[in-house]
Amino acid sequence: MNELVRPRRLAPGARVAVVAPSGPVPEERLQAGLDVLRGWDLDPVVAPHVLDRHGELPYLAGADADRAADFQAAWCDPAVDAVLCARGGYGVQRMVDLLDWEALRAAGPKVLVGFSDVTALHEAFAARLGLVTLHGPMAAGIDFVKNARAQEHLKATLFAPETVRTIGSAGGRALVPGRARGVLSGGCLCLLAAELGTPHARRTGHGGLLCLEDVGEETYRLDRCLTQLLRAGAFDGVRGVLLGSWEGCGPYDRVRALLADRLGGLGVPVAEEFGFGHCAGALTIPFGVRAELDAEAGTLTLEEPALR
Repeated sequence: MNELVRPRRLAPGARVAVVAPSGPVPEERLQAGLDVLRGWDLDPVVAPHVLDRHGELPYLAGADADRAADFQAAWCDPAVDAVLCARGGYGVQRMVDLLDWEALRAAGPKVLVGFSDVTALHEAFAARLGLVTLHGPMAAGIDFVKNARAQEHLKATLFAPETVRTIGSAGGRALVPGRARGVLSGGCLCLLAAELGTPHARRTGHGGLLCLEDVGEETYRLDRCLTQLLRAGAFDGVRGVLLGSWEGCGPYDRVRALLADRLGGLGVPVAEEFGFGHCAGALTIPFGVRAELDAEAGTLTLEEPALR
């Protein structure tokens, strides 16, 4: 797995577009998130359909074509320096192939931030555009609005990425000890499994460090996703695994037993409870950047800053 192109860091006054590629966005949380961004001396602009609701499918933030058009317009606007997803949920897979990828490529590199359902965009940007993206808090997410640690780690990554070259979690520990180097990739486990067989799917973990987390999935469903990825060869050649949060996925001792059962035989370091994903104070992880994992120390050291 090769390193990807790093977008430029943000500076005070930068314009950031907020889009809703997935689920419906609570207006009060959106306003709170915009206030945070303005407090960082950013200029947030809200895409036209961010507060839409699909008339028949209430789990979608409006029609697929409208969500895709918002994303396309935001990314291709030369005045916009970063695109921040408002929230996850579900819906990216329905709109990702409606995007004009040649136009997105011509617009040049800029920052993309999101996680959860945005995993499908992380994968698409890596495969189709070759760009580094940030797996981090979303503009209308509870963690972004209310948690200072999540805010500050994302802010540092955006404005002063050299200050967060080493990422560590207080609760991080080794499920399988060891050190490994590779390019970071991954995201939400069930989304990575759902990407298999799609036209632009890639062997996500080959030669790299694979980050995995999920929310609200029963343990047997996590088992099914991990087993599907294993059977499909998605873990072939992986050099290390970072495990984030598993909120609402059952008792952690049961989840941990599953993770050890499915990943322990890979013969690579595996770090657990690393503090990214659906958890309070979630860390921002740059996908597409080469890093070194020390599973026992619970640290991830980036070879270069996440952004230029």
